[in-house]
Amino acid sequence: MSRLVIVSNRVADLTNTAQAGGLAVGVGDSLRQRGGVWLGWDGQRLKYEEPPEPRIRKMGPVSLATIPLTQQDYDEYYLGFSNSVLWPLFHYRLDLVDYKSEFLEGYRRVNGKFADALMTILQPDDVIWIHDYHLIPLASELRRRGCTQRMGFFLHIPFPPPEILAAVPRHKWLVECLLDFDVIGFQTNTDLGNLQHYVADQLGCEMSGNVIRTGEREVISGCFPIGIDVDAFSQMAQRPNEEVQIETHRRRVLRRKQIIGVDRLDYTKGLPDRLRAFERLLELYPEHVKNVALIQIATPTREEVEAYADIRRELEALSGAINGRYADFNWTPVRYMYRTVPRDALAALFRVSQVGFVTPLRDGMNLVAKEYVAAQSMDDPGVLVLSKFAGAAEELREALIVNPYDSDDMARALNRALTMSLEERQERQQALIDRIREKDANWWLKSFMDALENRNPVPA
Repeated sequence: MSRLVIVSNRVADLTNTAQAGGLAVGVGDSLRQRGGVWLGWDGQRLKYEEPPEPRIRKMGPVSLATIPLTQQDYDEYYLGFSNSVLWPLFHYRLDLVDYKSEFLEGYRRVNGKFADALMTILQPDDVIWIHDYHLIPLASELRRRGCTQRMGFFLHIPFPPPEILAAVPRHKWLVECLLDFDVIGFQTNTDLGNLQHYVADQLGCEMSGNVIRTGEREVISGCFPIGIDVDAFSQMAQRPNEEVQIETHRRRVLRRKQIIGVDRLDYTKGLPDRLRAFERLLELYPEHVKNVALIQIATPTREEVEAYADIRRELEALSGAINGRYADFNWTPVRYMYRTVPRDALAALFRVSQVGFVTPLRDGMNLVAKEYVAAQSMDDPGVLVLSKFAGAAEELREALIVNPYDSDDMARALNRALTMSLEERQERQQALIDRIREKDANWWLKSFMDALENRNPVPA
């Protein structure tokens, strides 16, 4: 078996259970199973350039290879092109795109640095799997340096329709870079279709099923929805957690139910709309006043970007306003937590929450939805309320699917979830758990590797 080399913007700490992002979870689970090398930025910002040789440390079957960036790299590549251009663009937010030519220059420069570092550790029979929007040009940079190994790319976030993608300068260059990979993977059939429509209409490529013909090359494109290690997360959810157990006992004594939301603090997650929907629940269904609470955990991220500071202020104001309107001495309707919570604690919280509230305005997949399902007990399962714009909605059809822009729609779904019969909850839970077991983390790794290593096209 060829050695697997994974490349992403950051290398996750595989011993840190607080890391709950989709890439850290999915890639970490997959790499632990197979072993290999994971290369990425180490988080350092230097004043001066360093040689491209990565620092390497072993962690079980995985070798972690890391490189630093300069402050200029960070400002132009990471904050700039990656998160001020590509992130809003790929999430359909053209109003937030801030394009500058120096951002593009920094993006290309840093992808060249990744390529230089990777070339120092590659072996002839390696298989390279590159992840996410930060590294779209990396295959092109590696090809220029003589790399002939097979290379796959997986996009963890949405891929926009052609008319949105075409709004940003150098959009054709971006897609042409993608076509230097051997396999391009997406979370959903919608994202896959958006790329295929673009290459056919804008680049004139021929399509045969999910194979894109560009010049003399054939590129496999496919839908590979990312999964989780279901059994491991389920077991984690059942471990005793003293703090969660004390709070759960208190709620049971008071006969109160709990709705939970867990997200990075990001404008794509629909957090203000979610709080407004919860307030609307209390307005439309006053029987829930003093009988249900929303706990919203928002993990800090990209705090240097002004749009993220704005949404933090909005959330703090909204939660304060709702609590000011409804709270009394022994009931706080909204518990808003702006901090990172360890994954094992989240698992325990999911298990004791009657509703999982996952309502992004646009999301590549959203593994919180799958983790909430994995954490439930079949004896008394909770109900997943899920945005139709989350990638997970393509698979998790037995969730209560909602429009995250419609507060009344979400409030009605919350009421239905809170009042749903045990029989219906169990039926929905069984269907959902079957789905996430069918396409778990192991399936994700094997299906993508099958396409990359064996040139097996994904069925259209």
